[in-house]
Amino acid sequence: MKKLAILTIGMLLAAGASFAQSETPSTSQTTPAIATGPNPGAPVAGKNSFTEAQAKSRIEEAGYKDVTGLKLDDQGVWRATASKDGKQTGVSLDFQGNVTMAK
Repeated sequence: MKKLAILTIGMLLAAGASFAQSETPSTSQTTPAIATGPNPGAPVAGKNSFTEAQAKSRIEEAGYKDVTGLKLDDQGVWRATASKDGKQTGVSLDFQGNVTMAK
């Protein structure tokens, strides 16, 4: 009886191990974990968690200078006026971190 129990346990363990090996990953190995480029639909409306200081810093890191009039609008997008390449323009920062120039 003891041998039968050991044999049964051994068979269950072997079957479980072979079943686990046959599973394939459900995620793509080519899909990045985070976005690697700007969203072409930016700025995207949504709940924004950037503070004013973080928003200004993020805009400056994108190459803009003299960021003024920074305000969070009712769509959750930070908007300001800034200069880049010697030209003053409108600029925005959405909740995804996309920095875009006003069109």
